[in-house]
Amino acid sequence: MGEHEVGAAPPSIPTGPAFGPIHGDNVIAGQNISGGTVINNFHGGERKLKCLKDLRTTDPRDDKTRIEQTKGGLLADSYRWVLDNTDFRRWRDDEQSRLLWIKGDPGKGKTMLLCGIIDELRAVSDSSLLSFFFCQAADASINNATAVLGGLIYLLVDQQPSLFSHVQKKYDAAGNPLFRGVNTWVALSEVFTNILKDPTLPPTRLIIDALDECIEGLDLLLGLIVQTSSIYTNVKWIVSSRNWPIIEKKLDATTQKVRLSLELNEESVSAAVTAYIRFK
Repeated sequence: MGEHEVGAAPPSIPTGPAFGPIHGDNVIAGQNISGGTVINNFHGGERKLKCLKDLRTTDPRDDKTRIEQTKGGLLADSYRWVLDNTDFRRWRDDEQSRLLWIKGDPGKGKTMLLCGIIDELRAVSDSSLLSFFFCQAADASINNATAVLGGLIYLLVDQQPSLFSHVQKKYDAAGNPLFRGVNTWVALSEVFTNILKDPTLPPTRLIIDALDECIEGLDLLLGLIVQTSSIYTNVKWIVSSRNWPIIEKKLDATTQKVRLSLELNEESVSAAVTAYIRFK
């Protein structure tokens, strides 16, 4: 199991700052607010809202908030060390280093570390996109590869509504079965790759926590991560997991990878854990 608890079932329809009321058929996209884009109106509003509802099994932003609340809050001193870490800086600054794998044993604080990294990337990001997902093995809605991909696509489309066209093409033809049938992974991976190669896509950061808790379709997900990190130069990945040989073997297929071992940064990790315990 990971370092976080299983959350409640996701809401029945998309909620939060990204979704305003829908009136009529006009397109009116608002400014960025708290990492999302206010979508007040757009053509075929009800159908698009239903499509987004069908697409996701959770809102990863709500999962992040729940995880932090469950852990008693996110303490900056518990993750700031990674910002000066050589491996992290290489991933951040080197155009050829497009995949950062943060690996460590249970109890090393991987999930909260990624929560902190997400906050830091949000703080310095301007026009770039940031999408993330937290896997949890005990929750069937967020422990599989299709849920991960749906969550990543959902946040990308929320931040840049023009990308919705890639989802719409598939959804208009198939409807809800597109996201719930035997070919869901095939359909979503096609939508995802079409988004990544969209010429209007700005620099994009994709983060997945706890790959080891993706108990269905992990091999497919790892293959997609390796493939896309090797092809798309404006897309960078951060993934975390336990020290699983099966994950290491799969990720070794890309030369654009950077490893950050929490065991090899024991002093920084121990100091972070101590700071967090004092904070609580």
